[in-house]
Amino acid sequence: MIARSLRPFLLACQFLTVIPLPATATPDQEDTGQSLLYYPLIGLLLGLSLSATSYVFNLLFTPMLSAVLVLAIWIILTGALHLDGFADSVDAWAGGFGSSERTLKIMKDPRCGPMAVTALLLLLLIKAAALTALLMLSDNLLLLLIPPVLARLGILVLFLTTPYVRPLGLGEALVNYFPRRAALTICLLVPVFLLLAAFSLSLKIMLVSGLSFLVLRRMMITRIGGCTGDTTGALVEMLEVAALLTMVAHYG
Repeated sequence: MIARSLRPFLLACQFLTVIPLPATATPDQEDTGQSLLYYPLIGLLLGLSLSATSYVFNLLFTPMLSAVLVLAIWIILTGALHLDGFADSVDAWAGGFGSSERTLKIMKDPRCGPMAVTALLLLLLIKAAALTALLMLSDNLLLLLIPPVLARLGILVLFLTTPYVRPLGLGEALVNYFPRRAALTICLLVPVFLLLAAFSLSLKIMLVSGLSFLVLRRMMITRIGGCTGDTTGALVEMLEVAALLTMVAHYG
């Protein structure tokens, strides 16, 4: 039997990664809501995995091949969860023609249109190119901790500040039942730790990521009146890209 105190962490890990874990009892809404607090921690574990694998790949391969392999591990570990949300959001925004109802309807369609496929390819190319440049410009592979942590922290900030517009979805339980005061504390502490670790770089990343967050949130509010699981996934992908590009610009 899994201790109740561990259930939110295990739920977060099971939802955000494909790491095999012990089965938990059927989660209640309180467990589901509390699992959101562990999202930045899951990002940290993901970042540690990427840093370790990039160190090994760098010993064996060229920076370009290492970057592609690290990106492959990144996608595998997350089960392409956020890429799916990104693709659905691109399709919905392209085909919604400004209509909230049509946008939400398209977002539920599991099929990918040409816009989604093109956007996915571009996103992965940008990530691979940024990882290649970063591996060539810096020996500090712990930098790969920052994008996954900051992007998953963005989920907390989004749910703290933005209505969830899909009734009866998983996101509704997350938004309605997670401890908001504890989430706010985490949202304040994580940036402080990043600034203490690398002030100049972290400040740039947070400024760029913060601006990206505001633009994306504004797009969600304007088009559909809030967020969904798919737009949250798109937010994660865009914040990871913003962090990677900022790091490359910093060291370049």
